[in-house]
Amino acid sequence: MVEPRIAVAVVTMGNRPAEVDALLESVAKQDLPPTRIVIVGNGCRLPEFAARLSLPGEVTTIDVDENLGCPGGRNVGLARLRAFGDVDVVVELDDDGLLVDADVLRRVRDLYAAQPRLGIVGFRIADEHGETQRRHVPRVGAADPMQGGYVTGFLGGGHALSMAMLAETGDWPAEFFFAHEETDLAWRAADAGWSVLYAPELLLQHPKTSPARHAIYYRVTARNRVWLVRRRLPLALIPVHLGIWTLLTLVRTRSVAGLRAWFGGFMEGVRESAGERRPMRWRTVWRLTRLGRPPVI
Repeated sequence: MVEPRIAVAVVTMGNRPAEVDALLESVAKQDLPPTRIVIVGNGCRLPEFAARLSLPGEVTTIDVDENLGCPGGRNVGLARLRAFGDVDVVVELDDDGLLVDADVLRRVRDLYAAQPRLGIVGFRIADEHGETQRRHVPRVGAADPMQGGYVTGFLGGGHALSMAMLAETGDWPAEFFFAHEETDLAWRAADAGWSVLYAPELLLQHPKTSPARHAIYYRVTARNRVWLVRRRLPLALIPVHLGIWTLLTLVRTRSVAGLRAWFGGFMEGVRESAGERRPMRWRTVWRLTRLGRPPVI
C-alpha cells in the first residue's frame, strides 16, 4: 500500500464536550491532515464541529438514537467510511483522549505503507504524568510499556485498523457492547494472517481510569469472555481458558457484589447465543503462543 489514506473516527455519548473539543483540536494539529473525520453521537445529538474548530479534511457527524456501546458505535463510523470508499486506514480514538504529538497520523501512514499485511496498530496509552497502567500494556507479565513489537492484542482507546483487513475479518462484535471486543477482533485478524503491532511511539494521552467504573463491568466482562471463547477457540481450549480466568477472578476480586455479578454474567454467556462460531486454526493458536500470549491466558 502506497501512501494509505487515513481517517479519524471518534465515538462519544455527548457527556464530554470539552474533552471531545480538545481531542479534535489535537487532530487538527497533526502534520498529516486526515482524509476524513467521522464523529458518532452514540445515543446523542452532536453539535457542528468543523467550522467551530477549523478541522481539516471532510468532517461527518452521525447521530444515533440509542447507545450502541463501544463496538456498535464504532461500526456505525466504519460503515460510513466504507460507503465513502476513499479511506485505507482508520484511526479510532477515545473521546477523552488526546494526541500529544503532531506526527501520529504520519507515523501511522508510514507503518502501513511499509507493511502490506499490517492489520492493527495499537497506541501507547499514558496519563498526563506519562504513566501507563499495567493493563494497558498488551503483553503477559511486567512488560515495559516502551517496548514495541508484534503482539496478540491492542487497546481500544487508541489504535488504527486496516480497512482491507476489516473487509476480510468483519467489523467489531456489536453484541459485546463493552469489554473484550478488541480481543475478538485481534484473534480474527491473526487467524486471517494479519499482524498486530504495538507502537509505543504513538501516544494517546488518556486519564487514569479503572474499567470497574462502569456499572455493568463485572457482568459484561464475564458474559463477553464466555462469548469470546465460544466464538473463537477450538473446543479443547474453551474449558482451559474459562477455568484459568475463573480462578484469576476469584483471586483478584475483593467485592462480593462484584463476584455475584461476574458469575451472573458468566451464566448469561453460557445460556445465550454467542453468535457465529468461527474458531481459530491450531496454527493461529501456535502463532499467538509464540508471540507470548497463548489464547488461554
